[in-house]
This record gives sequence, C-alpha cells and structure tokens, in this order.
Amino acid sequence: MTSSPVWHPFTQHGLEQQFPEIVRSEGAWLETRDGQRIFDGISSWWVITHRHRHPKIIEAIRNQAERLDQVIFAGLTHEPAEATARALLDMVPAGLAHVFFSDSGSTAVEVGLKMALGYWRNIGQSRTRVLALEHAYHGDTVGTMSAGARGVFNAPYEPLLFDVGRIPFPLAGRQQDTFDALEAECRTGAVAAFICEPLVLGAGGMLLYDAATLQEMQRICAAYGVLFIADEVMTGFGRTGTAFACEQAGFTPDILCLAKGLTGGSIPLAVTLCTSAIFQAHLSEDRARMFFHSSSFTANPIACAAAVANLTIWRDEPVLDRVKKIAEAQERGLAALEATERFENLRRLGTIAAAEIKGGDSGYLNDISLRLRAALLRRGVLLRPLGNTLYVMPPYCATDDDLDAVYAHIEDAIDEVGR
Repeated sequence: MTSSPVWHPFTQHGLEQQFPEIVRSEGAWLETRDGQRIFDGISSWWVITHRHRHPKIIEAIRNQAERLDQVIFAGLTHEPAEATARALLDMVPAGLAHVFFSDSGSTAVEVGLKMALGYWRNIGQSRTRVLALEHAYHGDTVGTMSAGARGVFNAPYEPLLFDVGRIPFPLAGRQQDTFDALEAECRTGAVAAFICEPLVLGAGGMLLYDAATLQEMQRICAAYGVLFIADEVMTGFGRTGTAFACEQAGFTPDILCLAKGLTGGSIPLAVTLCTSAIFQAHLSEDRARMFFHSSSFTANPIACAAAVANLTIWRDEPVLDRVKKIAEAQERGLAALEATERFENLRRLGTIAAAEIKGGDSGYLNDISLRLRAALLRRGVLLRPLGNTLYVMPPYCATDDDLDAVYAHIEDAIDEVGR
C-alpha cells in the first residue's frame, strides 16, 4: 500500500507503517485487498455483536437512506429515533425513563457525567465530586479521561483533567476495602456520582469482579443518594452473558451509557438513559435549566434505523442462546491455553475470555502485544492484546470450529513470539 496521510488511533506510526486494507466483511470474517481472510476475534473493537453485515440491519440502513438521511434533532424528531427509544426502554432494566442520543461511547459517558452534575445543581445541592474505580477506562474526551485511570492513556493531557476520587478495584478477597473506601467518600455528602464498568473493566485489562460486589457498590451509593452511572458501552448487548451486566446484580442504575453494540456494530450511535428524576430536574420554564449538550449528528436517522433493526433481532431471535454457545466454546479454548502452561489468570465472563502471558510486563506498552498481534494476523486472526493480557471477544455467529482454530493459532503464535 502506498504512503497514506491517515493517522490511525492507538497506533505508533514509528513502529507500524503497513496496514492491511480490508475490503469486505461477512459473518465473523474480514477480507483484505489481497484476498486474505481474517477472523475478527475482537468484534472490531467490541462493536460487532450478531455478525458483520447482518442482512436485516443492512436492509434497514439501505431503506432509511432512501427516505431521510439526516435532520437536526433540536426541535424536531423522527420515527427511527422514537422507535429506538421505545425499544430500548422495553429492553433495559425497569426504571429508566428517558433516552438521550449521542455518537460514541465516550460521548455517552460524557453526557452521563454532565447529567449527574446538572441534576444536583438544578435541585440546589452542591454535590460536584465524581468517583470511579481504580484502573477504569471510560473514553477519550476530557470528562471521560478524567474519570478514567491516570496513566499512559492520558498523561499528556493532565492539565485538562479534573480531580476524581479513586475507589480501589475490588480484588477477590479484598472487596471490603472497596466497600469501605466507597462508603467513606459517599458519607462526605459531596459526591454527585459513582461511575463504573459493571463486572469487567475492559481497556484496564479485562479485570473481572462478581455480581455480588457490583450489587453492594450500588447499595452503598443508593444509601447516600449518590447517582450510580453504569458504563455499559462494552458490556451491554450480551457480552457478559446477559443483555446488560447490571441485570446480574439485580438493580437499575440511575444513568446507563450504551454504544458499541447498539446498532449491532454496523454504524456509530450511542445513548445515555436516565431515570425520571434526573430528567425532571432539568425540566423547567427556565431555559437556563435545560441540558446543554448536543452534536450535529444527534439521533441520525440512518443510525437509528440500524438500532431499531438490531433491537428487533434481540426481541425476536434467541440471541442469548448464541451467547451461551460462544461462552461454552470460550471455556474450552481457555482449557486448551491452560494446558500450554504459557498463560496465567485465565478467566471468562459471558463471551469474553482473557489470560495473562506468563513472564510478560503487564504495562499497556509491552512490546509483546505488537509481536503477538502481528504473529496472529499472519495466521488470519485479529486479536489486539492489552499489554500482556490476551483476550478473545468474537461476534455471536462464531462457530466452534472458528474458535478451536483461533486457540490453536494462539498456541502457535505464542510459541513463535517466545522463541
């Protein structure tokens, strides 16, 4: 491929100059310009749920593009947005009442943080402190970087970031440390909101914790009136084994952030859902109390049409049965990796499988991730390790044979990189 002016995300161009050109996708597979087939083992950055180019979603996009492509969403509405909101409220945990549209996971979380701060200001209370879990990642806008863990992801931008209270990650056997720290912060009366990724911290290294811990963190927040923001940008739409991770803890968050799988991964769209109380705090004849957030493409009709098609698939098809089958295949794959004795801390939640490469530096910038990624790509598998954390998160159409082959290639690739 000739020299390109494109600047790629999360890429050091001083180390990577050549990028395979993808020309086609089908099911769980990608195809390059030169005809190589590549298994999409990370669902194209965790967005593809059912499959690439799901016929029903693609048809919805095509049909909507022929009727209404884009319209300002301030002061106007359209049926795809109304249908998306109604279908979402039928699907998410009961108690959420309003749907605010945006464009990406980062903006969905940014909106959630702003909703929380606006709520307290509008009801006349000076709660402004935000709490987040240690090792969290919530996005790359200023607010979401502030909520995320400080480190290599955001170190250059430190002057832009606001202070956030850090709650220790709930390590197995040490959960009480998390509960005590959270309660101590909440007891001050200054905390507006606690934000977390339910059950699994994604970019933080696929760190897992159980539903009982999530439930207790929510209980503490509720006891002190602290708003609970669930960042389900990655965990939503089946990744953890249920439609939404919060279901496993049996509660409804005050604010729920969704993106990635909202359209089945076909086209960008995000939403932030909230309770009636949060909406009512912004409802007034005083225009200064409105919610000040928007983007030009808020509730784009084509993206909303894709979301409606996706939500219809969830309503009408046995999606969670497919999720369960993927989970079972992932369990077998992890057992195969464990037998190699090259990995440790093997773990799985729903369709997500992860393990650490033994002897590797745990930092995100560990060179083994680049070498292993390249070795796997040569074998026709797209994975993107987080430092020495290898994870597999396939689309729900992946077959047992697909995943058996993926794990066999991982064994070969780790041997090559080890040599």
